[in-house]
Amino acid sequence: MLRIAVPNKGSLSEPASAMLHEAGYRQRKDRRELVLVDAENEVEFFFLRPRDIAVYVGSGKLDIGITGRDLLLDSGSPAEEILQLGFAGSTFRYATRPGTAKDVSEFGGMTIATSFSGLVRQHLVDNGVDASVVHLDGAVETAIQLGVAEIIADVVETGTTLRNAGLEIIGEPILKSEAVVIRGTGAPDDDPKVRQFLRRMQGVLVARRYVMMDYDIRVEHVEKAVGLTPGLESPTVSPLHHEGWVAVRSMVPSKDAQRIMDELYDLGARAILTTGIHACRL
Repeated sequence: MLRIAVPNKGSLSEPASAMLHEAGYRQRKDRRELVLVDAENEVEFFFLRPRDIAVYVGSGKLDIGITGRDLLLDSGSPAEEILQLGFAGSTFRYATRPGTAKDVSEFGGMTIATSFSGLVRQHLVDNGVDASVVHLDGAVETAIQLGVAEIIADVVETGTTLRNAGLEIIGEPILKSEAVVIRGTGAPDDDPKVRQFLRRMQGVLVARRYVMMDYDIRVEHVEKAVGLTPGLESPTVSPLHHEGWVAVRSMVPSKDAQRIMDELYDLGARAILTTGIHACRL
């Protein structure tokens, strides 16, 4: 069986399980379950702490896993990302009191508090900066107030929490993270079970981004209409019983669907319909 690590809690857990369910895999009904066997799909799921997933996958104990890019890099584990999943996005940045420093190049001799010590140490090395790093498990914004550090490094969404603590974001982002599928760096890249899993997950990603659009239009306007709905390869165009009209079917980005419908209507298209896509293979 393919052995897959899945986050058991936190911001990664529910979106990961939802995506796996959309991909046709069984998922646990009881959050206390640590192992779930999906015999029909020949997969065994292990529900683990998100921070530990890269370690298990990198050691070869599990074949692949879903975790955050930040957690993967912070672990230092011999694992690599092989697919971006498009959820749990975050930005990792430095912050400090105004006037302390403007950029990572000015951190020399200072102390940085963070929950991602491995990631920060590597970033400092990459920038040639000699600074100390203190590992904290959470609420790092209080480290400066309590005199533990001059700088903090943490996940930033709106920056409101940092501003409320009297801090400002400085420098360029350390990392932009999201949920990713990972495997061990020494794992073969031609494993058919892994390839099948990736195809399913890619199918979910496409299904979430696109809708199927159907419409009727007169023959003389087909070329302009197809220009609006080119599809992934090309649209399907079928003659209608009513002479001079054709039916067109094409995949279009869901975020643009309403605008495209308006433009098609202005072009003379009628019976314009959109339907959701639950799964696909490209």
